[in-house]
Amino acid sequence: MNSHQRKGATPSSRPMGELFACESISLDLGGREILRDINLNVGIGEVLGIIGPNGAGKTSLFEVLSGRLMPKSGRVTFQGQDVTHLPLYRRARLGIGRTYQTPVVPDELTVAETFKAARQAYAPYLTRFDAEYGAELVSLDVDPSEPTSRLETLNRRKLLLACLLMRRPQLLLMDEPAAGLINSEVDEIDHLIRLLSKEMDIAIVIVEHRIELLETIADRVMVMDAGEVISEGALADILNDPKVHAAYFENVDEGALQ
Repeated sequence: MNSHQRKGATPSSRPMGELFACESISLDLGGREILRDINLNVGIGEVLGIIGPNGAGKTSLFEVLSGRLMPKSGRVTFQGQDVTHLPLYRRARLGIGRTYQTPVVPDELTVAETFKAARQAYAPYLTRFDAEYGAELVSLDVDPSEPTSRLETLNRRKLLLACLLMRRPQLLLMDEPAAGLINSEVDEIDHLIRLLSKEMDIAIVIVEHRIELLETIADRVMVMDAGEVISEGALADILNDPKVHAAYFENVDEGALQ
């Protein structure tokens, strides 16, 4: 348990107005039902964790929430606006950012060139001071002339996140941000997510397999299995739900969950 950890994250004491939600989302791909009647909501500064076994539909849900895939039915709202049919780039301009499980960076560019490309990706164009702001937020301490291909996994994640943060998003969809990291690096992600959510009021929806990370940061946890939500609530309650154990934990050493 890291130095910042609290046993069972509790909701923030301040009110969390609903910022982002989806209602009755269903998705078919290749004639197969992938998602069925999914509902979720997240408030300003809140962290919603999503867990579930492989193939549960977590990444497919992110594809719908971010705008890369259009649902078969249901709707997605952001700040009360229906964004269901807006593509990814339109949602990004509204303030919805997304990170991916694999931190793919433009290997042919340096760190500085990557920031420049992100600054000039769309209007309004940003300055190098905005890039410095993003880098400082995530504690990215690398030589700007360093080729991104030489960055280790954590710094790749930080670089991509800094490129999002310099646009001041209001919502982040984070797909397994701790994947490929050692424990001390997970502590950094823990601290960063706390900073973004509780001090900067960024709403975060996070898919993550590392229960110890969700235990410290998540206000609520939603469990998916076979394209459906099977449980939702505080993590401590989720871990005691028989449906969750049957779907997700029955082959996991329960000692690792304590």
